[in-house]
Amino acid sequence: MSAQPAPSRLRSEATNAPESGIVEVFNYGRDRPGLIPLWVGEGDLPTPDFIADAARASLSEGETFYTYQRGIPELRTALARYHARVFHKPFDPERFFVTSGGMPAIQIALRMVAGESDEVVVPTPAWPNFAAAAEIGGARTVAVPMSFGNAGWMLDLDRYFAAVTPRTTALFLNSPCNPTGWTATREELIAIRDFARARGLWIIADEVYNRFFYEADRAPSFYDIAEPDERILYVNTLSKNWAMTGWRVGWLSAPPELGQVVENLIQYSSSGTAKFMQRGAVAAIEQGDAFIDFQIERAKRAREIVCAGLEATGRVRFSWPAGAFYLFFSVDGEPDTRKLGLRLVDEANVGLAPGDAFGPGGAGYMRMCFLRDPAQLTEATERLAIWLARG
Repeated sequence: MSAQPAPSRLRSEATNAPESGIVEVFNYGRDRPGLIPLWVGEGDLPTPDFIADAARASLSEGETFYTYQRGIPELRTALARYHARVFHKPFDPERFFVTSGGMPAIQIALRMVAGESDEVVVPTPAWPNFAAAAEIGGARTVAVPMSFGNAGWMLDLDRYFAAVTPRTTALFLNSPCNPTGWTATREELIAIRDFARARGLWIIADEVYNRFFYEADRAPSFYDIAEPDERILYVNTLSKNWAMTGWRVGWLSAPPELGQVVENLIQYSSSGTAKFMQRGAVAAIEQGDAFIDFQIERAKRAREIVCAGLEATGRVRFSWPAGAFYLFFSVDGEPDTRKLGLRLVDEANVGLAPGDAFGPGGAGYMRMCFLRDPAQLTEATERLAIWLARG
């Protein structure tokens, strides 16, 4: 019988990788009869048939071999056309690199700009995977807590910029933000761009929720105010817009001159994304605009249901999210949201994510994903309202 490796012989970055606070609640309540699961960041709709059919056709044609590291040309061209439709200007297909999901896009971006002893500045609360990925790679994340007040969530740019040190190599920004729904204005993006330019810093822009914006057709983007060769790495995924969370297809957008660097990093991680999944992605991007519009309208209706319903209880504190599809709220008298998440499974049969899973800025809050059937969200809101009334 071989000896098991001692933890002391493993890298500290690996042994110190944090457990997910979301998964804890998920595992606690996953098999509860009748539970309404609003804890993870995905909708309840399966991938549309026109996407799945394209992948099935590819499999039937035997497209199961190694393929382009950067992504098949058809998908990279489709991504360029999609961005041209959304941002109303031309895009070079050579700036798009297909990854095996949004998370690998983040990991590749980090490997390019942040390593041992480097620092990356991150507003919090934030999706925890970015900070964890940076630290597993040896970098250090510097969390800058956002503030919550009468105007909702705010990022103090002076505080954000003051967190930069001589070791800082990159600024990370997720807008619209998971979990708060905060969305940077065009003016804020310009200020961040100018600050990064002046100091030679990279920006890693997570714009996954750009289309889920409730004040215009889409959220402001660095694409609106940046040059094509800007030091900005955009990470994105097909997961949210096209209901493809389980497919694990994403992309990294970067200046074309970095193409060989990105290709090398893809080669030494996933070695490329399966061709049949990329065929599905092409169908999603080229035929899926109406489905995105449907998803956004559904999210708008759901946002009204949960915000109005919980607001009426008088026991929760939140701002209506400007973007993404989450409600991030605190409950009077309930500071320990890890325990609260477990209690709500038992006492309301609703699954929510504890806010402290999203970094120090999320303590005291709960996150609800509302990209779901409006009837189900009405039921979940009523259950929570009854539970709050009892408390």
